[in-house]
Amino acid sequence: MTTADGQSVGRASLVLAAGTIVSRVLGFISAVMLTTTLGALGSGANTFALANQLPNNIYAIVAGGVLSAVLVPQIVRASVNADGGQQFINRLVTIGIVVFLIAGIVATLAAPLLVSLYTASADESGTRGFTPDEVSLAVSFAYWCLPQVLFYALYTLFGEVLNARRVFGPFTWAPAVNNLVAIGGMVAFGLMFDADVSDATAWTPAMIAVLAGTATLGVAAQAFVLTFFWRRAGLQYRPDFHWRGSGLGATGRAAGWVFAMIIVMQAGGVVQTRVASIAATPDDASLMVMRTAWLLFMLPHSIVVVSLVTAYLTRMSTHARDGDRESVRVDTTEATRLTVLFMILATVGLVAVAVPFGRIFDAAAIDQIAIVLIAFVVGLVPFSVYFVMQRVFYAIDDTRTAFWLQAAHTLFFIIGAVFCSLLPTAWIVPGIGLVTSAAAFFQMIIGGFALRRRIGSLDAPLIARRTAQFIAAGAASLLTGLLIGWSLGTFGESGFARDTVGGAAASIAIIGLPMIAIYAGALLAMRVPDATSAVALVRRRLNR
Repeated sequence: MTTADGQSVGRASLVLAAGTIVSRVLGFISAVMLTTTLGALGSGANTFALANQLPNNIYAIVAGGVLSAVLVPQIVRASVNADGGQQFINRLVTIGIVVFLIAGIVATLAAPLLVSLYTASADESGTRGFTPDEVSLAVSFAYWCLPQVLFYALYTLFGEVLNARRVFGPFTWAPAVNNLVAIGGMVAFGLMFDADVSDATAWTPAMIAVLAGTATLGVAAQAFVLTFFWRRAGLQYRPDFHWRGSGLGATGRAAGWVFAMIIVMQAGGVVQTRVASIAATPDDASLMVMRTAWLLFMLPHSIVVVSLVTAYLTRMSTHARDGDRESVRVDTTEATRLTVLFMILATVGLVAVAVPFGRIFDAAAIDQIAIVLIAFVVGLVPFSVYFVMQRVFYAIDDTRTAFWLQAAHTLFFIIGAVFCSLLPTAWIVPGIGLVTSAAAFFQMIIGGFALRRRIGSLDAPLIARRTAQFIAAGAASLLTGLLIGWSLGTFGESGFARDTVGGAAASIAIIGLPMIAIYAGALLAMRVPDATSAVALVRRRLNR
């Protein structure tokens, strides 16, 4: 990798990370306000969690993986055309808008069917599953939320076009607009209504419209704000319906395997949600707790890994286009080592501060949130490492292998989730978290073997040595964090870390900062090259 390439990726990664951090902080505030408004347990929380997740699931089927996997490599290839790829982009965006508009309309009309697909109805005892009133409330929320399918797809389409043109920032900063609108909607909801939101029969049409409608308005704003940055990318959109002979056929063929992969992935998502909905009781972790824990799980992955790999993906796609597999291999091993370095720290950190995070979201669900979060976090490192591997398959246009790897992962997960459905309701969602982690390890292992066959040695001995050093540093950091947490009352029924939101927030800092220092100090003491390089990069960027 040349110095110029390294500086380019470094700059892009930091711009992406900065935008992601701001967006994720606002997203975190929005999520806290949501659980403050609805709680993490009960009918209102679980039905809205389901309805607001449905558009993400449908969007993923319609466009999500296809867009992120295929567009950047295809646009990079089209950039060598005489017009710099302008015509290809115009036609691509036009067909995207048409397809996504149709998908959004169909999904919205299918709201009752989708809710029934993703939920388990209450049993005869009424202690497991969604009651009829809860199903009705979920459908009402879904009618307002499902138009988000269109706006999520447009956001990804517009953003990936900008990424392929090396305008990285707006894609990660736009969700901040979404979160600001959502926060405003929840403030308005709190000022306008005073009802028992845990009772499905207490919800009025106005309450549903304010909460779910502003959620959809935020996603729309997130998409359309990106259009203001197209001129910076040297683009000027004009609708173009001349799709035949435009080169979109290659995009469709590449997308075919990715589309199949997303279908398989969403089959696992249906099983996960249906099984989790069995635990929809007043006191047990169900959909909202699972959503909250997953949001915390994704924070470090999104801030570090997604930002890093998004910047690498454009460069890897260029290397793949030029037939430079050696550079692709070098980029892959670099991205993998950096991912493991940061995600081991994130893993031990989230385990140590799981209880304070639970208190920040809902005092009535501290332990439920903490337990589910820890169950998910066990699989954070393999989850993030496979994310890197998957993007390499996309860069080299091997979406077929990515499909079969996802199929194996989903089958593994479904088998485990079915067993979780037999557990007592209190342990169903924690069980789902552990199965998710086990499936991530399985997918990382088989993905590593498959990727080695495609691009050659990944320098596994070096990655293993570095990982062992990271784990040693992580163990010291975790022990420090647990001891500090114990002194703050994380393991008791009350204490500084549990009693108030302010105490919980302070506890996260009191526990987290020494853990970071111990981890970094241990790596530097062991003279781990990846750690010293990371510190030097951060210092240079902060100085600038």
